[in-house]
Amino acid sequence: MESKTGVKFAQIIAFLLLVTSFEALMAQQERAQVSDGLEVIQLPKELKSVDESNLVCQGKLRWPELIGVPAKFAKQIILKENSSVHKVEIIVANSLVYPDFSCNRVRLIINVLNVVIRIPMVS
Repeated sequence: MESKTGVKFAQIIAFLLLVTSFEALMAQQERAQVSDGLEVIQLPKELKSVDESNLVCQGKLRWPELIGVPAKFAKQIILKENSSVHKVEIIVANSLVYPDFSCNRVRLIINVLNVVIRIPMVS
Protein backbone atom coordinates (compact mmCIF):
# COMPACT_ATOMS: atom_id res chain seq x y z
CA MET A 1 0.00 0.00 0.00
CA GLU A 2 2.83 2.38 0.81
CA SER A 3 4.47 1.84 -2.60
CA LYS A 4 1.29 2.95 -4.43
CA THR A 5 1.20 6.13 -2.35
CA GLY A 6 4.87 6.75 -3.06
CA VAL A 7 4.35 6.29 -6.81
CA LYS A 8 1.38 8.66 -6.84
CA PHE A 9 3.34 11.24 -4.88
CA ALA A 10 6.25 10.93 -7.33
CA GLN A 11 3.85 11.37 -10.26
CA ILE A 12 2.41 14.53 -8.70
CA ILE A 13 5.88 15.98 -8.14
CA ALA A 14 6.89 15.12 -11.71
CA PHE A 15 3.74 16.80 -13.03
CA LEU A 16 4.41 19.99 -11.04
CA LEU A 17 7.99 20.11 -12.30
CA LEU A 18 6.78 19.64 -15.88
CA VAL A 19 4.23 22.45 -15.55
CA THR A 20 6.85 24.77 -14.07
CA SER A 21 9.29 23.97 -16.87
CA PHE A 22 6.61 24.59 -19.49
CA GLU A 23 5.77 28.01 -17.97
CA ALA A 24 9.46 28.95 -17.95
CA LEU A 25 9.91 27.87 -21.58
CA MET A 26 6.87 29.84 -22.72
CA ALA A 27 8.10 32.88 -20.80
CA GLN A 28 11.56 32.60 -22.39
CA GLN A 29 9.97 32.43 -25.82
CA GLU A 30 7.95 35.57 -25.06
CA ARG A 31 11.08 37.29 -23.74
CA ALA A 32 12.96 36.49 -26.95
CA GLN A 33 10.34 38.36 -28.96
CA VAL A 34 10.65 41.56 -26.87
CA SER A 35 13.30 44.17 -27.54
CA ASP A 36 15.26 45.63 -24.64
CA GLY A 37 15.58 49.32 -23.97
CA LEU A 38 13.67 52.29 -22.64
CA GLU A 39 10.00 52.26 -23.50
CA VAL A 40 7.22 54.82 -23.06
CA ILE A 41 3.57 53.91 -22.58
CA GLN A 42 0.84 56.32 -23.66
CA LEU A 43 -2.38 55.99 -21.69
CA PRO A 44 -5.64 55.51 -23.60
CA LYS A 45 -7.75 58.68 -23.90
CA GLU A 46 -10.45 57.40 -21.55
CA LEU A 47 -7.85 57.03 -18.77
CA LYS A 48 -6.23 60.44 -19.28
CA SER A 49 -6.64 62.96 -16.53
CA VAL A 50 -6.86 66.74 -16.87
CA ASP A 51 -3.19 67.08 -15.87
CA GLU A 52 -1.29 66.45 -19.15
CA SER A 53 2.07 66.05 -17.32
CA ASN A 54 1.01 62.66 -15.88
CA LEU A 55 0.21 61.02 -19.21
CA VAL A 56 3.57 59.36 -19.91
CA CYS A 57 5.29 56.89 -17.60
CA GLN A 58 9.00 57.56 -17.11
CA GLY A 59 11.94 55.18 -16.75
CA LYS A 60 12.22 51.49 -17.53
CA LEU A 61 8.78 49.95 -18.06
CA ARG A 62 9.46 46.24 -18.78
CA TRP A 63 11.85 43.67 -17.32
CA PRO A 64 11.94 40.59 -19.61
CA GLU A 65 15.25 39.54 -18.06
CA LEU A 66 13.46 38.78 -14.77
CA ILE A 67 11.55 35.76 -16.06
CA GLY A 68 12.64 32.74 -14.02
CA VAL A 69 13.97 34.89 -11.16
CA PRO A 70 12.61 34.52 -7.59
CA ALA A 71 10.01 37.21 -6.83
CA LYS A 72 11.98 38.64 -3.88
CA PHE A 73 15.00 39.45 -6.06
CA ALA A 74 12.88 40.64 -8.99
CA LYS A 75 11.13 43.13 -6.71
CA GLN A 76 14.47 44.55 -5.50
CA ILE A 77 15.76 44.93 -9.07
CA ILE A 78 12.60 46.71 -10.26
CA LEU A 79 12.64 49.17 -7.36
CA LYS A 80 16.33 49.86 -8.00
CA GLU A 81 16.00 50.36 -11.78
CA ASN A 82 12.92 52.62 -11.82
CA SER A 83 12.66 55.24 -9.09
CA SER A 84 9.09 56.15 -10.08
CA VAL A 85 7.86 52.64 -9.19
CA HIS A 86 6.73 52.64 -5.57
CA LYS A 87 4.67 49.46 -5.43
CA VAL A 88 5.56 45.96 -6.64
CA GLU A 89 2.66 43.53 -6.27
CA ILE A 90 3.38 39.79 -6.19
CA ILE A 91 0.46 37.88 -7.71
CA VAL A 92 0.00 34.14 -8.20
CA ALA A 93 -0.68 33.19 -11.83
CA ASN A 94 -4.35 33.19 -12.88
CA SER A 95 -5.42 35.38 -9.95
CA LEU A 96 -7.93 38.14 -10.60
CA VAL A 97 -6.66 41.71 -10.35
CA TYR A 98 -8.35 45.08 -10.72
CA PRO A 99 -7.64 46.34 -14.28
CA ASP A 100 -6.61 49.89 -13.37
CA PHE A 101 -3.34 51.45 -14.57
CA SER A 102 -0.67 53.17 -12.52
CA CYS A 103 2.76 54.42 -13.60
CA ASN A 104 4.15 53.65 -10.14
CA ARG A 105 3.13 49.97 -9.90
CA VAL A 106 4.54 46.72 -11.29
CA ARG A 107 2.78 43.37 -10.95
CA LEU A 108 4.96 40.25 -10.68
CA ILE A 109 3.11 37.15 -11.87
CA ILE A 110 4.58 34.10 -10.13
CA ASN A 111 4.07 30.33 -10.08
CA VAL A 112 3.77 28.03 -7.06
CA LEU A 113 7.55 28.08 -6.66
CA ASN A 114 7.54 31.89 -6.20
CA VAL A 115 9.32 32.41 -9.54
CA VAL A 116 8.39 35.13 -12.05
CA ILE A 117 6.70 33.55 -15.11
CA ARG A 118 5.55 36.61 -17.12
CA ILE A 119 7.36 39.75 -18.15
CA PRO A 120 7.02 42.26 -15.29
CA MET A 121 5.83 45.64 -16.55
CA VAL A 122 4.43 48.92 -15.29
CA SER A 123 0.69 48.43 -15.02
